[in-house]
Amino acid sequence: MENLKREWFLFETVEDYNVGLKRYQEIKYASRESSEHKEKMLLAHLISSYESKRNDLPDVDPIELIKIRMRDFGYKSKDLAEVYGDRGTVSKVLSYKQSLSLKMIRKFSEFLHIPVAALIAEYPLKTVD
Repeated sequence: MENLKREWFLFETVEDYNVGLKRYQEIKYASRESSEHKEKMLLAHLISSYESKRNDLPDVDPIELIKIRMRDFGYKSKDLAEVYGDRGTVSKVLSYKQSLSLKMIRKFSEFLHIPVAALIAEYPLKTVD
């Protein structure tokens, strides 16, 4: 943001939300002594408020929910693989051949902004014939 002060208001659109998320990612490690720390705390509140209002998650299994959020953010499976660290496992999970691991649930919850509770539900796996 090139040292420009920005005024933040309640997020009313997905675009506002995405701009806020991007800025939060830029300053999330700001030290307590910095002016960016206050901005970070405000953004965390605005992001949380927006997500809680919009968190009418569809009633689908965790894998479909992941796929929906991937579409929402424009992510591909390779993006999930970068977050998780193993492309083959991500592929198996997205094709219902392997269950989500606890590590995946934690990482995907943060990355895709999905509550952990929505990712722990049981779902059927495809059996290999």
